[in-house]
Amino acid sequence: MVDEAPWLVVGLGNPGPKYAGHRHNAGFMVVDAWLDDREAPLAPMWREKFHGLVATTSGAFGRAVVLKPQTFMNRSGKAVQAAAAFHQVPSARIVVVHDELDFEFGRVAVKCGGGHGGHNGLRDIIAITGKSDFIRLRIGIGRPGPGRTDVAGWVLSDFTASERAETPDLWRHASRAITAIVERGPAVAMNEFNTPRGT
Repeated sequence: MVDEAPWLVVGLGNPGPKYAGHRHNAGFMVVDAWLDDREAPLAPMWREKFHGLVATTSGAFGRAVVLKPQTFMNRSGKAVQAAAAFHQVPSARIVVVHDELDFEFGRVAVKCGGGHGGHNGLRDIIAITGKSDFIRLRIGIGRPGPGRTDVAGWVLSDFTASERAETPDLWRHASRAITAIVERGPAVAMNEFNTPRGT
């Protein structure tokens, strides 16, 4: 029996065309891909609510509310709190999709709970909601190369041409991880996705 509370799938990023292709917006891109996979050929119906853009989908897992906060990355908690409170979503059914500096580009992994690891979007969600036991889907964007110490500039830069050629496959891979989480649970998803691809 499916729980009454929906899943809340949150993609983190910054709003507006200026930021659309940035590494920091990997969360936005992945939830877009997940909805495209589920809704094709129909475009998802986004609407403005909860300080963000919201769409809904359903499947064997029940119902999922998909949220892209429009409050900028460092203030993501306000949107997550509003959506979770309205839909009465427990933190164990919140999936936050975000970029991960500590993973090489292309690696995807599922994690339950933990700290923010220096990620300001996670930091604000934990601070505002008072919860840290939500599920995270971490999308590897790599760290700056030798001689580069400007991490903020790195995450707020576009993927390289070679990386962009690989992102469609990466988004689809991450999209499948979301489906595994909501259909079979995070433990199963960890076993399936936490080994780097190609190993």
